[in-house]
Amino acid sequence: MSVSLDQLERKVDQIVAVCSSLRSENQLLRAHVANLEAEKAALTKKIDATRERLETLMTRLPEE
Repeated sequence: MSVSLDQLERKVDQIVAVCSSLRSENQLLRAHVANLEAEKAALTKKIDATRERLETLMTRLPEE
């Protein structure tokens, strides 16, 4: 009986360790996703500004 409890305790400890590791990894991944979303938003803003400038320049081109 004592051996079974020791085995169970070790398994629970392993599960707790894995759970802790996964929480840390999840937190890092969430931070990474947030950074990527911010980068995407900044790039989208730059693309939109560039598109507007190009459209303005295109209106200034002489028509053939």
